Amino acid sequence: MHIDIDKDVCIGAGQCAMAAPGVFTQDDDGFSTLVPGREDSHGDSMVREAARACPVSAITVSETVG
Repeated sequence: MHIDIDKDVCIGAGQCAMAAPGVFTQDDDGFSTLVPGREDSHGDSMVREAARACPVSAITVSETVG
């Protein structure tokens, strides 16, 4: 699974960090970022829910092919 956060779109609402705190956090400016080491979100079932919860659709989740 690959997660992308569009930093130009993110408004720092924090819905992703509330939905999947093991994968998403907020940086010093309040914008969403991935928890270090969780870039592939392996095993976290809430990642897609976190993407859906984003009010500005700044998060995209795609399956990695391999």
